[in-house]
Amino acid sequence: MLVAARFNESITSRLLVGAADALVQHGVAVDDLKVLHVPGVWELPSACAQVLKQGGIDTVIALGCVIRGETPHFEFVAREAARGLGALSVRTPIPIVFGVLTTNTFEQALDRAGPGERNKGREAALSALEMANLFSELR
Repeated sequence: MLVAARFNESITSRLLVGAADALVQHGVAVDDLKVLHVPGVWELPSACAQVLKQGGIDTVIALGCVIRGETPHFEFVAREAARGLGALSVRTPIPIVFGVLTTNTFEQALDRAGPGERNKGREAALSALEMANLFSELR
């Protein structure tokens, strides 16, 4: 399951494409890809928690982007999203992957969401596949 924030959509849409492409390249059927959109990074932990309650998934990939601005809002949002997803990840038998960019500038975010190997959505998807396989072996 891919859970993607809409805020900074010009970046998050690229992360989503990178993640979906990587999953398909590694054998996940397009019809099996499920995407849930949330307003922003702040909403990722609660949305992921609801996804986990529904069951029937192998992994959750949380995608988003927070870009530093002129106020401390960046720190609050990024910290709490990371804290929420981290706390959730240790309480569930399903791997949760943190694919949230936290950058100082839009250009840094754009670079990390570009095409190819450097796309952090792609990296998150590859981590999710590895963790899903690991968790399956450990069961």
